[in-house]
Amino acid sequence: INQNQLITKFMINNKPIIAFCPAAEYGQAKRWPPVHFATLAQKLTKLGYQILIFGSHKDNNLAEQIISICESNIDVINLCGKTNLTDAIDLLEKAQYVITNDSGLMHIACAVSTKVIAIYGSSSPEFTPPLSETAQIIQLSLSCSPCFERTCRFGHYNCLNLITPEMILNKIVSKL
Repeated sequence: INQNQLITKFMINNKPIIAFCPAAEYGQAKRWPPVHFATLAQKLTKLGYQILIFGSHKDNNLAEQIISICESNIDVINLCGKTNLTDAIDLLEKAQYVITNDSGLMHIACAVSTKVIAIYGSSSPEFTPPLSETAQIIQLSLSCSPCFERTCRFGHYNCLNLITPEMILNKIVSKL
């Protein structure tokens, strides 16, 4: 499939793309909440962006959860399990920004020089940094993080929950 066919197949219009990579194989302690992704999606689509959600077929329910929270927004598309790795790489390269947890797709987005906003919860960018000069890291300096645990021992996941959609949006809008 060539670049034009790829764009026609997966993009709904000529709006600029923001890619979301909401999954993290490690577990919930590395996943920014779906409601935050949904809130951010609603704000970004109102600014004229389209949102493409990436992941494997295992992440389909997570993407559908994000979409279901959105206010019936046709500019948010679930591509989880619908692209092969080559297509995902090509589409991530076309994105204006990639909003991602500390995950494999974060590293791919960095490798293709897309602007990345990397969200860190239980992990640390000192160990798994986004290797790109255009990457921005969002991480709270809480006393309990980074803990490197799969589940929050306190049950609150504040290292992720307290990172607001507005914090991410401000990083994007400040660069426009």
